[in-house]
Amino acid sequence: MVPEDLSGLRNLYSGFMASRVVLTANNFGIFDCLKKAVTAPAVAKKLKIDQRATGILLDALAGLGLTSKTKDGRYKNTPVSTRYLVKGSPLYQGDIIRHASSMWDRFATLDNVVKTGVPAPRSGDHEAFILGMHNLTVLRTEALIKAIGIKGVKTMLDLGGGPGTNAIAMAKEGIKATIFDRQPTIAIAKKVARREGAKGLHFLAGDFQQDDIGSGYDLILLSQIFHAYSSEENVALLNKCKKALNPFGRVVVQEFPINDELTSPARSAVFSINMLVGTKSGRCYSPREMKQWLASTGFGSIRVKNLEETVMVEGRVKAG
Repeated sequence: MVPEDLSGLRNLYSGFMASRVVLTANNFGIFDCLKKAVTAPAVAKKLKIDQRATGILLDALAGLGLTSKTKDGRYKNTPVSTRYLVKGSPLYQGDIIRHASSMWDRFATLDNVVKTGVPAPRSGDHEAFILGMHNLTVLRTEALIKAIGIKGVKTMLDLGGGPGTNAIAMAKEGIKATIFDRQPTIAIAKKVARREGAKGLHFLAGDFQQDDIGSGYDLILLSQIFHAYSSEENVALLNKCKKALNPFGRVVVQEFPINDELTSPARSAVFSINMLVGTKSGRCYSPREMKQWLASTGFGSIRVKNLEETVMVEGRVKAG
């Protein structure tokens, strides 16, 4: 009998195999071919990939619960694949999975990164990364806006806003919303905004560490920004935000939750490894650390609110 703790260890070190099956299937568009039951040879022919390999891959997907297989050897998406892995579905997650495939390449350099402390060279599909952020954020936006409370907010800045998902949602609530990010990202955000039918959005392209971010905002949102930078860089960014806010304006930070020891939940501790291989100085930060930054930069009325997958930390510009 395999001891329970050894079984858990095996799942940890062999988990990459199931992950690679999903990443590869998504990269080739396997799930788009399985809206109706089809054979492995038919899928291989349509995608111009090896027939034997396709059959083995589809069987593995069936074992993982992402496809079903009939007695006559035809495959079809399961409900979870139909919901999340078919292009055009409202909750499509294929872009973030494509980004995960790029992360795979960086994680493969972890031995060298740990030895040298130098992150892996930048690589990957930028559009997949930005659209992947939309895949994730669209599931969180409603809860975030409710937690923020937008009564009295007339102007907001989505700083480092990526696809602009949160700003788009706020614009639909009648708020004058601005998305600030680098030019290649702004181009993608404009496409997302058009697709979502959002109007009245403003776009600013630049480097928020170096360039002017505008002013006159009631609210500045920093969603999933801090984990890519050092403590010193984040404090500098908060100082810039404070100057750009109206009197009594608020800055809202959304990040992955992690405890003061930086060890739990495991998902966040492992995400810090993603920042280790991908950035010079990033990691997950605890709410206590972020509260200290807000206080040190002169924000008051600081509050923390735990959301389903993230944590929100808010500070308000003090009177006077």
